[in-house]
Amino acid sequence: MNNKNPLKNRKKVAILLFFGTILLLVVFAGRIAFIMVKGEVNGEDLSQNLNNLYTRSSVLEANRGTIYDVGGESVAMDATSYSLVAVLTDKWSNAEELQHVTDKQKTAEALEKHISMSKEEILIKLNQEDLDQVEFGEAGKNLSYDTKKDIEEENLPGIVFEETPTRLYPNGIFASHLVGYAALPSGEKEDVSSTDLTGMMGIELAYDDILKGTDGKTIYQKDSFGYVIPNSKVETTEPVNGDDIYLTIDKRMQVYMENVMSEIDEKYDPAMATATLINPETGAIIAASQRPTFNGTTKEGIDQLWQNLLVENTYEPGSTMKILTLAAAVSEGVFDPNEYFKSGVKNVSGGPIHDHDPNGWGTISYLEGLARSSNVAFANLMEKMSPETWKEYMDAFGIGQTTDSGLANEAKGSVAFNYPLEQANTAFGQGLTVTAFQMLQAFTAVANDGQMMKPQFISKIVDSDTGEETVIEPEVVGEPISEEVADQTLEYLKEVVYNKNGTGVGYQIDGYEIAAKTGTAEIVNPETKQYYSGGTNYIYSVAAMVPADDPKLILYITVKQPKIKDGSTTGSGVVKEIYHPIMKRALEYLALGEEEDAEANSVEMPKATGISKEEALKSLEDTQLNVTVVGNGDTIVQQLPLPNETTIENQRIVLMTNGAMTMPDMMGWSKNDVLKVSEITGLEFTFEGEGYVVSQSLEPNANMHGADKITIVLETPQE
Repeated sequence: MNNKNPLKNRKKVAILLFFGTILLLVVFAGRIAFIMVKGEVNGEDLSQNLNNLYTRSSVLEANRGTIYDVGGESVAMDATSYSLVAVLTDKWSNAEELQHVTDKQKTAEALEKHISMSKEEILIKLNQEDLDQVEFGEAGKNLSYDTKKDIEEENLPGIVFEETPTRLYPNGIFASHLVGYAALPSGEKEDVSSTDLTGMMGIELAYDDILKGTDGKTIYQKDSFGYVIPNSKVETTEPVNGDDIYLTIDKRMQVYMENVMSEIDEKYDPAMATATLINPETGAIIAASQRPTFNGTTKEGIDQLWQNLLVENTYEPGSTMKILTLAAAVSEGVFDPNEYFKSGVKNVSGGPIHDHDPNGWGTISYLEGLARSSNVAFANLMEKMSPETWKEYMDAFGIGQTTDSGLANEAKGSVAFNYPLEQANTAFGQGLTVTAFQMLQAFTAVANDGQMMKPQFISKIVDSDTGEETVIEPEVVGEPISEEVADQTLEYLKEVVYNKNGTGVGYQIDGYEIAAKTGTAEIVNPETKQYYSGGTNYIYSVAAMVPADDPKLILYITVKQPKIKDGSTTGSGVVKEIYHPIMKRALEYLALGEEEDAEANSVEMPKATGISKEEALKSLEDTQLNVTVVGNGDTIVQQLPLPNETTIENQRIVLMTNGAMTMPDMMGWSKNDVLKVSEITGLEFTFEGEGYVVSQSLEPNANMHGADKITIVLETPQE
């Protein structure tokens, strides 16, 4: 028989449950109290987590600074590019909205109108199996906003765009290695802004910290439904835009120089070529070009040569070095123009020195030796000074030292000067290596009263938020010769151009006196380590200073190993084909800048950049100017003439937008008007005939971007 009392057992269980519940409540209360006091669970800050749950932030994007030419025309600027994508799968579509390509034939026909691919090529892309989406290669990349908008208006299901910040170089080939370029780091595509653009070359790289902005941020509170919480605190950190940089480069002169260099490059295909126009009084570079080069926006040609030839490439300068030897000899009082010497060959310890005519010209004066570019004459002058004195002058002229340009990888060159033959060779530019910047800097001392000016390519830096300007002042980096010596050296250098035996006779320009020195430097064969001989295996060059009595311009040109097929010209002839058009155009601009009297029907060009196309056209309504707009964008980014320049009524002016460059209808235009479009776009036009335009190889409104050489046919009205 069971003697346990069921009622008594139930009471024990109830008591246990009661006290157990109380214990649990105490534990829970203690835990809650602990959490309330500490605000943490397992080391995590609950208030911070709550704040993170309801706090939202948005990035306020900063702009990378714009690079302008000396007149305020855009050279490099921020832009947004769009990449075309076709979604092929229906996994993201629903009954209400189709998000994939449904009609491939219709889609291909529509896209063909807007990108440079045929309908058949587009269909091949769209018919790929086992792919969720496809891109369209280079034809579908770097699309402008206007092209994107036009495609969107076609209402094509499954056609979407990826947006990417990019850098626009609206002039195409435009001192490309000097300006450089900026791009997104490799592989970076999502959640990027203009501040992620990084300088990769040239000024874009050297001044990346100045150009690069800092993104801002807005922090605010939202509830669980996504609405901003009333009276909540909003914290805003304003973006800091990058500073703007103004170059010393004149866009008009630069575009013209690029066109000339492109013609020479196509005609003679030199291994390398440079042309640099500089103001010797300030060191300001007015225009600079090299070949090979590349298009800043498309990067076409960048794989040919990464090197900036102005500062990274070293070479033997040849006889243009004699400008410095002459100046040193004049300074030391050892150059007597009427003293005679035996030309042809000079024996020096280590080997003979030859003139370019090894038979020489008999016994001639040192002035004639300068005109004929006699190596023997200059080796004699070096000996008269003494090697030690000549080395001091080379050091004073900056030979063997960098110009401290600030550009990446600037070389300093080398001077072999241990033995008598090496010492003699340096007097006429062999056995030492230099950069183009070094030579330009040294030439300024001769052209600028003995004061040597640092090559300058930036005129000012402007805070894009406040407008505060930091002007880059011209910098004197030495005075290797006196003003009197510089003047006398210029006087002697005229013999090179005006003496009947001078090597520079072909560099004369009507109406101006030229002081110049030509050069033909030997090149070392990298395989044999010996100098090439014969053919066009030389670096041909000229350094010209104009006007000779008070130079305002120095033009320095080098051309390495041009390919001359028909024997119709010489290596120095190639240099002349670059020199004459560029120097003549530069002198025209110089004369225009010095004119004091404007014509009676003159018009001052207003600033039309940075505003909408509609605003710009409205501002020009009353100017009596013939306005042409290039491009299908909505904002004007370039103009020709530049702001505040004087033109005359009824002259054609050209405005370029931020959209794709479109070909104007040029029927009836003059050649000069066509060249204005070439100048503002950076594209090359070729002409057939004379007179006015009767046909153009690219149809009106066609996209000029990536177009081959554009041919314009001209005829006179009588024809």
